[in-house]
Amino acid sequence: MTGPVPELDARADACAERIAGSEAVLLASHIDADGLTSAGIAASALERAGIPCEATFAKQLDGEELERIAATDFETVLFTDFGSGQLDLIADHEERGAFTPVICDHHQPAEAETQFHCNPLLEGLNGASELSGAGTTYLLARALGGEGNTDLAALAVVGAVGDMQSSDGELVGANRAIVEEGVEAGVLEAGTDLALYGTQTRPLPKLLEYTSDVGIPGISDDANGTLRFLNDLELELREDGEWRCWADLMDEEKRTVVNALVRRAVASGVPSERIDGLVGTTYTLAREEPGTELRDASEFSTLLNATARYERADVGLAVCLGDREGALDAARDLLGNHRRNLSEGLRLVKEAGVTGEENLQWFDVGDRIPETIVGIVAGMALGSEGVSPEKPIVAFAEKDDEHAKVSARGTHVLVRRGLDLSAVLGTAAHAVDGDGGGHDVAAGATVPKAGKEEFIAHADRLVAEQLG
Repeated sequence: MTGPVPELDARADACAERIAGSEAVLLASHIDADGLTSAGIAASALERAGIPCEATFAKQLDGEELERIAATDFETVLFTDFGSGQLDLIADHEERGAFTPVICDHHQPAEAETQFHCNPLLEGLNGASELSGAGTTYLLARALGGEGNTDLAALAVVGAVGDMQSSDGELVGANRAIVEEGVEAGVLEAGTDLALYGTQTRPLPKLLEYTSDVGIPGISDDANGTLRFLNDLELELREDGEWRCWADLMDEEKRTVVNALVRRAVASGVPSERIDGLVGTTYTLAREEPGTELRDASEFSTLLNATARYERADVGLAVCLGDREGALDAARDLLGNHRRNLSEGLRLVKEAGVTGEENLQWFDVGDRIPETIVGIVAGMALGSEGVSPEKPIVAFAEKDDEHAKVSARGTHVLVRRGLDLSAVLGTAAHAVDGDGGGHDVAAGATVPKAGKEEFIAHADRLVAEQLG
């Protein structure tokens, strides 16, 4: 059966055939939103196919983690949202007969071969912008269960959005084909709307106050200014004394607010490309309750990030599998903690300041921010006050006594100019006996603490070469 990404049909079919012939499957996945949605898609497809599975999660698939996986009794191991970059290590276990790997990933493959491997990069597609780990796993689910699994397209879109694949606010390439299937299945709605985080759940003043990436004077990061702006619009924006959310507004009310925002931005000299970013394509999960975190793909992905990054992947997976009671309540508690940590992280970055090199900027928070969220903090800091959006940002956090975790974030504008953070971090980390990789717009590495300065010097030169 032809799937939404014909280039990968043969690979998805081969993986599905192997899975269908398995008595049971160990499902191993990454801990971010893309990894959790990948696991949710795979677990749902396996359950529908009557194949028992057990799930395990890891923030990094290294030799130790693979030894633990090999010690299980599972003949088939399905790796989602990681595995390609560790193909050489996995192949060693496969050759010893420990297990048969099936890999659905979108990261750069290592120099090794395996029979059951579905990855967009193997067929000339961009794994950073055209298809996420969740999208690749969706192709497996589609091959396994046909059109009966097209409802899982909603989770694939949440994974892609969570993996920063929405270039200029819109999913492209193979991701767009999956969106179309989700719309046809009645689980997704794609439309043009205010492209700010929190349209479903944040009260209007907070929604506009946090537009730091747009930077509208008198509104962004200005609580009192935001209140004055809204009060001047002469709209009924409160209900029973409480501020309404964007999702509660009628279309005419939304147009009034957006037009006023654009006028304020233009009058304040905000660059046109930032103003254009106020409105974009949004992805709504049509079967989820309006006004909840699960209704919007971006908010859903943030909720998931708040689970596994605090060692509660079981909660995130349960939400992906449809638990709307206990698991959702637990996820919301974790999200509250996650938001407090992100807010504290941003405060620490502002206090410590960002060091500007010629071609990049960086900060080091030591052990003051958990390594699992320092990349998110870096992404939020990029473009905020005192942090240039014209340079990629690199963040260091403590991993252990001897090593530092490195996270780097760029923008899609920089990527179009030639930025590839995966190559930058991989090469610079290797130069200091570390290891790194990821995607062009977002990447990570582990380096010796003693090599941080040398790492930055290498990275700065590499960014200069890429951006000319």
